[in-house]
Amino acid sequence: IPEEFGRMFAYMREKVPGADKVIWSAHCHNDLGLAVANSLAAVRNGARQIECTINGIGERAGNCSMEEVVMAMKTRRDLMGVQSRVKTQQIYPASRLLSQVIGQSVPANKPIVGDNAFAHEAGIHQDGVLKYKLTYEIMKPEDIGIPSNKLVLGKHSGRHAFTNRLKELGVDIEDVDVNKAFAEFKALCDKKKIVYDDDILALVTESARRTVDHFELVDLKVGSSSKSTPHAEVTLRVDGKEHTAEGGGDGMVDACYKAIYKIAEINPALERYAVKAITGGTDALGEVSCMIRENGVTVAGQGAHSDIVMASALALVNALNRLKARKHAPLKPTSDVR
Repeated sequence: IPEEFGRMFAYMREKVPGADKVIWSAHCHNDLGLAVANSLAAVRNGARQIECTINGIGERAGNCSMEEVVMAMKTRRDLMGVQSRVKTQQIYPASRLLSQVIGQSVPANKPIVGDNAFAHEAGIHQDGVLKYKLTYEIMKPEDIGIPSNKLVLGKHSGRHAFTNRLKELGVDIEDVDVNKAFAEFKALCDKKKIVYDDDILALVTESARRTVDHFELVDLKVGSSSKSTPHAEVTLRVDGKEHTAEGGGDGMVDACYKAIYKIAEINPALERYAVKAITGGTDALGEVSCMIRENGVTVAGQGAHSDIVMASALALVNALNRLKARKHAPLKPTSDVR
């Protein structure tokens, strides 16, 4: 527990010869949910380095959460007496980027970066926040890089406004095909009444995933009813040549995946499949993440689309491209995925 961990650092710094000439470091795992508390106890007892991870990712229950320990020190600087050099305004964008890269969503109730971290439902909370934000918020959303106004653009917005918003969201437009992203934004505006910042980021990310691919989704047709087996017809472009296959399964996504497997001539194990709505509403842009394993190699894929089946197909195609890249530049197979 934190008291024991803090005492250990104090004891070592007192007894070890030359202790004042080195930087003491805390490396905590979160098996009991105490990684952040223990790390802070170490800092109060002389540690000047904390080994941590964005979103607290790591084996078992994870490691010390970078965003939590940084903001704890920032919020209680009166107690800690030290600060980090982390640019806290980049915490939220970094958290979301990591989530997309590894295909693992951030829990809504995650401290600091969860969707509910700055949400208030109880009437007394809402009244207090409206009168004075710090009544229930000990930090400002802007401090960690959460946009203060997520409702930004619509179908009448121009290319200049779209490009400017990308810059405000921290997107390097040199790495983005802005014309393509803007065209997809306009197409999304025709489907959705409201387009949020998270929708725009998802569009840009999805567009970037499809830049250099071995497999490319060309067309997808699905059909299902309560009296027939769901059916899918998929067309992929493989190294410039189009291939079409059909599949049936237990649901449209299953049928779609079986058709894609036929074209790719592969039948990997689907380790994980997750769907989340990026924003609210039945017209929300959906984001799908999947993880597939073949011959001891595990890769993750992500896809975003207003149609969940299409997002699922894009996620699998993204994973297959990553798997193909791994085969061309093989890494050590994953022996244990947690």
